[in-house]
Amino acid sequence: MFQSFDNRAPPGNRSKNVARLREQLAAHGLAGYVVTHADEHQSEYLPPSAERLAWLTGFTGSAGAAVVMTDEAALFVDGRYTIQAASEVDSDLFEIVDLVAAPPAKWLAGRGAEGLQVGYDPMLLTVGEVERLRRRLRGSGTELVALEENLIDAIWTDRPEPPTGAVSLHPISHAGRPAREKIAELQATLGEKRVDAAVLTLADSIAWTFNIRGADVAHNPAPLAFAVIRANGRPTLYIDGRKLSNSVRSELSDLAEIAEPGALAGDILRLAAEGSAVALDPSATPIAMARMIEGAGGQVVQAADPTALPKARKNPTELDGIRRAHVRDGIALTRFLAWFDNEAPSGSTNEIAAVEALERFRAETAEADGEPLADISFDTIAGAGPNGAIVHYRVTRGTNRAIEPNSLFLVDSGGQYRDGTTDVTRTIAVGTPTDDMRSRYTLVLKGMVAVTLARFPRGTTGTQLDSFARASLWRAGLDYDHGTGHGVGAFLSVHEGPARISKTGTVALETGMVLSNEPGYYRPGAFGIRIENLIAVTEAEEIAGGERPMHGFETLTLAPLDRRLIDVAMLSEDERAWIDAYHARVRETLSPRLDEASDRAWLEAATRPLGET
Repeated sequence: MFQSFDNRAPPGNRSKNVARLREQLAAHGLAGYVVTHADEHQSEYLPPSAERLAWLTGFTGSAGAAVVMTDEAALFVDGRYTIQAASEVDSDLFEIVDLVAAPPAKWLAGRGAEGLQVGYDPMLLTVGEVERLRRRLRGSGTELVALEENLIDAIWTDRPEPPTGAVSLHPISHAGRPAREKIAELQATLGEKRVDAAVLTLADSIAWTFNIRGADVAHNPAPLAFAVIRANGRPTLYIDGRKLSNSVRSELSDLAEIAEPGALAGDILRLAAEGSAVALDPSATPIAMARMIEGAGGQVVQAADPTALPKARKNPTELDGIRRAHVRDGIALTRFLAWFDNEAPSGSTNEIAAVEALERFRAETAEADGEPLADISFDTIAGAGPNGAIVHYRVTRGTNRAIEPNSLFLVDSGGQYRDGTTDVTRTIAVGTPTDDMRSRYTLVLKGMVAVTLARFPRGTTGTQLDSFARASLWRAGLDYDHGTGHGVGAFLSVHEGPARISKTGTVALETGMVLSNEPGYYRPGAFGIRIENLIAVTEAEEIAGGERPMHGFETLTLAPLDRRLIDVAMLSEDERAWIDAYHARVRETLSPRLDEASDRAWLEAATRPLGET
């Protein structure tokens, strides 16, 4: 199994951990300390050695922050994690605060006392985060203080060692472009921006640039490393040498200088001492690096990670691989859904059994196809009944719930194949759904189809499309508290920037970008609904009478929707036609590749035109 069902929080007494941190505050003359869910690379998913927020609070979500003061403390989470945080965190230790409505700076500013000094680790907070905190704290009397020592590391006595996962080469047959060509393109971009170098901190940026993959973090095939790309001259890759075999080191040495991570600070200082202009992405670069450059006489140029857009624009080879991965994934999902429909109505199975079955089907299907499953792309979200309302629910042996008749089951999962990354959500009726369940499901489905059918001019951003997914829900007085879609990598991170379909998605969507399309509805204590397909931005067919070139979407995911949950009377003709055409495509693509007659029969029934019994 790629997934564990154990509690992921590091062991320890949270009350004791908070008390020891307060002792550190007293020793350093501080009123408070900021702890973020981050490592030096701003990874979303962290190695065990970087799970400082979980060690302190018990919260295991992938986004959040805490502030511990001498006499109070708060954990800040967004709407995805409100229910999870309440179940994992001791409310006697931490007030749980809405990260959007009352971010840490606003909370700190409300503490009110003049001269408050609040510490933080400058290798874990980015340039942008510190700038925003300072701007919002201006005039409040609270001062941020960068510390040389991480106060959590000072008291986390059994902290795991940093990971040393083996690095592998990502072949041109999957990458589509040689690393040397990518590096030359990045150097040209730096020249156009008139900067001397750029520091890369994100693991997937470095993996994409050098055509390598890694095994430092579960489900994310990118090595933790840093890189400096110079406008002129060879780049330098800073990576723990224990991760490199002789053959991989030899290949990489043809492209770049190889150095240990400890050499990065000295090299940055030397660059700065030469008066170099160094590009840093303010959303991804530790503030410590900016301070080093400015302190040594260099110039910090705030600019987006130069790999972000070229990485997001998948090339034809990558797109072909992603399509193959989705066919493979569709076969596994069909086998799982057929299995689920046979097992679940009896009430004898549970969330963990469903997760194990789905992973088994993925592994078996991939092995038979000759492209073994490298990993799952994230811990499967398998929510039975009320657990489906927890947006990023992760089943453990302590929360494992039986799948009961006449309920809903939400399963959000994905695979990491060496030719592509998948991410798909289906909500399944167990037994007979209520009219209310069918109505809510159909509203969510209408939003998913609306995004799928969108035609939009070049330059359109995800913000402009986000409301397409919500409009039907809004008309019913409903909404959901997460984005509609995120970027997805090519055998890389399942959550990839810079494009997204959300209220904050300000990057224009371009041909080749792969995004999720996943509206939802959640009723705490009852059920959750989410439907997710991956879609690729394409050049749309010319519209008769149109005057501007348009973009559209190609649907990549191949998996039946649950017809039992669709209220056909709520659909427009266009929506109904799209669903029927999608189901026909799913059936025609997958049926010839299903070995079992029972699976083919299930798929035939599951993809019949709407209205047919």
